[in-house]
Amino acid sequence: MPEDGFPIEVVAGVAVMAAPEEIDITNADALRSALLTAAANGHGTLVVDMSRTRFCDVAGLRAVLATHKRAEAEGHQMLVIPSTAVLRVLALTGMDRLISSFTSVADALGQSVSLNGDVEPADEPVASSNQELERPL
Repeated sequence: MPEDGFPIEVVAGVAVMAAPEEIDITNADALRSALLTAAANGHGTLVVDMSRTRFCDVAGLRAVLATHKRAEAEGHQMLVIPSTAVLRVLALTGMDRLISSFTSVADALGQSVSLNGDVEPADEPVASSNQELERPL
């Protein structure tokens, strides 16, 4: 799948990339390339909208994780808007503890980072299934 198959929109100075409905070995390298390019294009934050993604295999997870690590190493951040299926995979693999997830683009755009690097979320990130179990009743 060519990189132009991953639409990027800049909203309030933040790059928002729409991920495909299915991410597997056939398109994960192209997705990784598109994500890394978007992350390197001078935006401090990259939002990956995976709300339409119904399937993501290990190749797709590696693409997302590689982009997260690169963004973090360069002092940027990557935020994800996962579908229920993607959130489940992130929780099962522990990636939900590494990558901030939000319920919508608006919630992700509300995420702000102060100049000293402290994260000040406008809304609470999406809770993983493990986090929900740990809440007191």
